[in-house]
Amino acid sequence: MPYDRPGDDVVAIIDAPPAPAALLAPGGNFVALVHYEAHPPITQLARRYLALAGMRVDPVIAGRQRTRRLTGLSVLRLPDGAQRPVELPPGATVSVPAWAPDGRRFAFTVDERDGIGVWVADAATATASQVPGLRVRDVLGGDPMSVGGTVRWSRDGISLLVLGAPAHVAALPENAIEPQVEETAGKHSQMATFQDLLRTSADEDIFEALATTVPVRVDPVSGTAKELGPAGLYQQVHDSPDGEHLLVRRLQRPFSFRVPHPYFARRVEVWSADGGVERVIADLPVSDEVPRHGVPTGPRGVCWAERQPASLVWAEALDGGDPLATAEHRDQIMRLDTPATAEPEVCFPVRHRCLGWLDTGEPDRLILTEHDRDRRWLTTWWCDVRAPEHNRVIFDRSADDAYADPGSPLMARHPDGTRTVLQDGSVIYLRGDGASPAGDRPFLDRADLAGLQRSRLFQSPPDAFARVLGFVAGGREQVLVWHESRTEPPNLVIVPLDGSPARQLTFWPDPHPQLTSMDKRLVSHDRGDGVQLSGMLHLPPGYDAERDGRLPLVVWAYPLDYGSAATAGQVRGSSKRFTRLTASEPVWFVLRGYAVLADATMPVIGDPETMNDTYVEQINAAAAAHIGALAEMGIIDPGRVAVGGHSYGAFMTANLLAHTDLFAAGIARSGAYNRSLTPFGFQTERRSFWEAPRIYDQVSPFRYADHLTTPILLIHGEQDANSGTFPIQSQRLFQAVQANGGTARLVLLPHESHGYLARESVLHLLAEQFRWLERWLGQQPTTQIPAAPA
Repeated sequence: MPYDRPGDDVVAIIDAPPAPAALLAPGGNFVALVHYEAHPPITQLARRYLALAGMRVDPVIAGRQRTRRLTGLSVLRLPDGAQRPVELPPGATVSVPAWAPDGRRFAFTVDERDGIGVWVADAATATASQVPGLRVRDVLGGDPMSVGGTVRWSRDGISLLVLGAPAHVAALPENAIEPQVEETAGKHSQMATFQDLLRTSADEDIFEALATTVPVRVDPVSGTAKELGPAGLYQQVHDSPDGEHLLVRRLQRPFSFRVPHPYFARRVEVWSADGGVERVIADLPVSDEVPRHGVPTGPRGVCWAERQPASLVWAEALDGGDPLATAEHRDQIMRLDTPATAEPEVCFPVRHRCLGWLDTGEPDRLILTEHDRDRRWLTTWWCDVRAPEHNRVIFDRSADDAYADPGSPLMARHPDGTRTVLQDGSVIYLRGDGASPAGDRPFLDRADLAGLQRSRLFQSPPDAFARVLGFVAGGREQVLVWHESRTEPPNLVIVPLDGSPARQLTFWPDPHPQLTSMDKRLVSHDRGDGVQLSGMLHLPPGYDAERDGRLPLVVWAYPLDYGSAATAGQVRGSSKRFTRLTASEPVWFVLRGYAVLADATMPVIGDPETMNDTYVEQINAAAAAHIGALAEMGIIDPGRVAVGGHSYGAFMTANLLAHTDLFAAGIARSGAYNRSLTPFGFQTERRSFWEAPRIYDQVSPFRYADHLTTPILLIHGEQDANSGTFPIQSQRLFQAVQANGGTARLVLLPHESHGYLARESVLHLLAEQFRWLERWLGQQPTTQIPAAPA
């Protein structure tokens, strides 16, 4: 059938341009605004790609598949708010820019007909020019929407370090027709069921051809380039703080048919600034036997110590990377001074798994976080890599405890190119969500590491949602804030910290002012066993309970796991945020006369090893409690309730329909329904199928397809790349329902992955969802709202 579309009111909202993304420059004098197309045409997603090594690669430009189009850049000057667009070629597709250390220039890429060019812009004049003669490849350089590791400014800001396209590009090897053959003997590879893997020797050759780059140092003005090494499979080239060395990450054969490219055989090396290997830090084999929920062995997270001229820091597992192995310490932190001549030294052991660290403004000082898997606990340390006896805990909390979250340090890119925690003496600045029983109120705190005293510099007003992006113009007197409220769309605001009035800098319009009167409230109630539940209740604009009576309800949820009832019951989210209707949101149903309980909590609580033993019982109890509470409030008709969710929420939806009679219909998008097809764990399940076959069977709605008598709409991206949610999951559940006399509808969206992006796809999605609920919950009195006047 051809693509469908909902009413014009919905189409107008989908087509309304989104607010741009904002990137504050080092020094706080400029903001780069990234404009983007929320929903590209389906022809963009239909462009040919090759599935290789866990990626989707566009063979024409030798870059990652572009599923979203960034359409332009603007520069906002601080503090006056003057805004100017950067002039670019018509129809350009750009990347997220990378600011130079001086905070006055930025680099970005522009896709061309048969490659990827590099441009540099001057923030003061909002002018940009292409780096002459330079083409790059971003296959291994990171996120295709960002320049990432593909284009990086040198520490001094004079040159660019790039992963350039080889000067002579041979034709791609032919994808010969050949049998797919794999063999195993003695391996214990219990990793996720990855998608888009290499399958044949021809795939290996094509991957190598498209991913090969040459590390190059380039003058961004003249385009003068110096090759730093031979062509290879480079992931990153990063210079040391003193500019005398390069840290190089690259892949090498053998590849793997079992895991994606980050787990291929790989090397971490130190080169001289002009090229030439000085030292091999790590030479690692294919990591296809990483224990479940574990880490690879050998050096990991190798990086420069930002406040030393040329020292490296990394972590290494002491437990074989296996979280189930008995070990007094799971990791150790290593240091290597003067990479060309010194030997690695152990700085200190880490009792639990090291999640990572941040360089502070003081040499040799790190802020490091470890995770206790058994307790679901996070401990953050202020560490001295040369004097570990001075290490001390600065934060210690349950990983589930949102109310106790201290926030994350603001970071700073300094004029010398180093990046550290923003620090004034022993003072750092912590930015957090500010979760509370009343909802999120983001904050910025001043924290003294010497005595652990904290003082609040900023907190979102109680009637808005305001989040600090950073300090303005290098001082500490003003902050740039992303501000929104229930009736105000997101905009940038400068807020003085002395209590003076805030000043709005941007005036991005409300994309759907006709929805301003929509009632939105945070509701909470008991699950029936002392566990507090919550959700964001949306009611149609102008709804009056006495006049309009009880409404049909849509419950939309995504279950999460918790170690205790206390943390499971915490409120997360804010009723004060602006409701921007995006394609994946369930709030669209208010336009058709439904009440919508979005982000309805469905906590699964218990011992991390066994909590899924009661998964079905816990989500059933939560669903019944949500419906009962809203029915008792007199808002909803308990006989006309639908449930829906995406991914793990779809898995929940199918389970609720199979095991309860609470719902009149369901919508399940991009889910996994047969857990024997994800046999090495799912979400936070720690056991394999062979260790807990009864539980895998018990939570698989496919197993109970003969109980699925409630109508279910199954939607899936035909090219879902997410691990575990293969499209066959929806296809087989549909066939199982069909075989057992149930009612189901299956919609496969061409060229879409786990989330749906193309304009044609999302309009069809919304039309299907509206029609399904109208069919099974009954036609509602029209509340279709005309588009706002121009």
